[in-house]
Amino acid sequence: MSKNLAESMPEGIAMPLAKALAVEHKHGSLFIGIPKETTFQENRVPLTPAAVAFLTANGHQIRIETGAGRNANFADNQYSEAGAQIVTQPQEIYQCDTILKIDPPTAKEVEMMKPGQLLISALQIDQLDPVLLRKMMDKKINALAYEFLEDDGGTRPIIRAMSEIAGTASILIAAEYLNNTHIGKGELLGGFAGVPPTQVVVIGAGAVGEFATKAALGLGANVKVFDNNMYRLRRIQKSFGFHLYTSTLQPQVLANCLSHADVVIGALAGKTARSPIVVTEEMVMTMRPNSVMIDVAIDRGGNFETSELTNHETPVFKKHDVIHYCVPNIASRVSRTASYTLSNVFSPMLDEMAQMGGFAEFVKIKPGVRKGTYLYRGSLTNRNLADKFGIKYHDIDLMAGLYL
Repeated sequence: MSKNLAESMPEGIAMPLAKALAVEHKHGSLFIGIPKETTFQENRVPLTPAAVAFLTANGHQIRIETGAGRNANFADNQYSEAGAQIVTQPQEIYQCDTILKIDPPTAKEVEMMKPGQLLISALQIDQLDPVLLRKMMDKKINALAYEFLEDDGGTRPIIRAMSEIAGTASILIAAEYLNNTHIGKGELLGGFAGVPPTQVVVIGAGAVGEFATKAALGLGANVKVFDNNMYRLRRIQKSFGFHLYTSTLQPQVLANCLSHADVVIGALAGKTARSPIVVTEEMVMTMRPNSVMIDVAIDRGGNFETSELTNHETPVFKKHDVIHYCVPNIASRVSRTASYTLSNVFSPMLDEMAQMGGFAEFVKIKPGVRKGTYLYRGSLTNRNLADKFGIKYHDIDLMAGLYL
């Protein structure tokens, strides 16, 4: 607004908001790089074209590697029309100040990273290479693990969203493998007049179990939910508004239900790094022929003793005449939906970070961001990693200057 225009405005009339909004972003824009994922069967992308359009409209610069969104059915031209710069070489991505990706960085990607960069990705603590971690420390990298990121309400939004997707998808996958096309018994999952309803057992009453239950009930199936956490059992029973069958994990009760089940969903995370095995091989041997078991917990070892890791190309195998689906990262199977969900978390978060003045201020103000930060200026701020690899631990609150 020009000075003359401002002076000519009548007394008592507020200045237009456009000027104030511009001041909100005075700290400058973020320079965000999105590489193409190279991990086997990772099909998601962290930002959709719509999210890119939102961020570029707010003054941020985004560089994306060609083909990064292809497996989620987002074309390069959609990103370029949204304001992103499309590059062909991954080295160009790692010139950006902020790297946003799905999976942890590979050795090649760590080599391309520059000192002081901010990396936002998964951590996958059980698979982390300590050599790569030390290389990132040497480069004074700031690293945020999005699976540990918490919102202002104390919820982990990425984990919650991916769990909801996995829970719903697990029932749809089970429906696939019950029919004749996929070596199943030739049944349609649900409940119909004159036909006994499909018997579904859900092990775990967390987000995955809740959404698996919701999907199965929506199709008319008869659902039984098992968990040792009474709070979760009460919550899931209350959320559906009627007397849903729930039980603690008593072996005899579980075994009896499994012997009559058509579908079993394993969704129990447990309190340790390894998911608890609650379904023994003997239990599987008593199940109906061509029943379907979906082990959603397979990425942490699995809930079934008979589980073996599979992939999206060869997702199932039969053991004791029971169909086992043991693919980790089920959300990647519905990569477009998952990418929209990720964007709903990342795009406002990145814009808020810029408005606060960058990552240093963001960490200082947001306790939920500190929960996900495992490297701050190259110092290790995750106690579990420090204990696991024998590396000196630094308190993130002190590093961020909260007590100064």
